Amino acid sequence: MRALGIDYGRRRIGLALSDATGLLARPWKTLHATGAPARISALLAAEITALAAEPDGLVAVAVGYPRRLNGDPTDQTPIVEQIVDRLREAVALPVVLQDERLSSREAESLLARREKDWRKRKVLLDAAAAAIILQDYLDGQARVRHTPSEEDDA
Repeated sequence: MRALGIDYGRRRIGLALSDATGLLARPWKTLHATGAPARISALLAAEITALAAEPDGLVAVAVGYPRRLNGDPTDQTPIVEQIVDRLREAVALPVVLQDERLSSREAESLLARREKDWRKRKVLLDAAAAAIILQDYLDGQARVRHTPSEEDDA
């Protein structure tokens, strides 16, 4: 089953989807971030509900959690927390916060290898950052599923 990744920004919201196996993330699309957290949450909840109704479904949502490199909150952190709280009330799926530190920088670096024109990269950046956030989440889930248990050692 698929998972959705969200990279919230002041102007744009990047979205990424995993494949049906839940192993690989790919950039999907970008939404314009306009309005208060309640409006943005409603917009995202509608996207999540539509994806969950598709044949491949949706099992989880990973939202990028903005923190400074030292772990302190940024000015975006409380906004993302509000959006996540509202999403958790609006949808019947797990909505998790996923560390997004350096995801935009990593996305920019990856995009720069393929596209030299920064104007073209800028359009793709938010969805690419969402894919990195989602891939980090998926990789963490794979580690949890494949961690040997104490019973395996016996």
